[in-house]
Amino acid sequence: MKMNKIKVNIINKSSFDLPAYQTELSAGMDLRANISEPIVLKPLERVLVDTGIFIELPAGYEAQVRPRSGLAAKSGITVLNAPGTIDADYRGEVKVILVNLSNDNFTVNAGDRIAQILVAKHEIVQWNQVDELGETERSAGGFGHTGV
Repeated sequence: MKMNKIKVNIINKSSFDLPAYQTELSAGMDLRANISEPIVLKPLERVLVDTGIFIELPAGYEAQVRPRSGLAAKSGITVLNAPGTIDADYRGEVKVILVNLSNDNFTVNAGDRIAQILVAKHEIVQWNQVDELGETERSAGGFGHTGV
């Protein structure tokens, strides 16, 4: 299957390879911790982890920083603001806010795959202020309106 590719400028100040897809049809690429010494994350503690990666996205694109499912399922470690958004005009270091939702300490070591990054197109919204919205079957039905 042929996938569309876009070029994204990247600076890698880490000690590790560039983020890369682990399989042919992966949507996200793993981000690694670029730290000088291990970080011990206590239960319910959060930490901002450097990656050493700086990117320049084209206009109309964003990068999303997302949890790694295996890390979340096995160790209770997730990305706190998932998905974290990196805007096309941001030029700082990509960092990851990790949180430990387990009951045990978790150690982050240099080079650990701590999150994944996904680049996606997005649209720019132009609001059209109106007095009424169109009706639907759901209408204003919200949380749990279809039952358990």
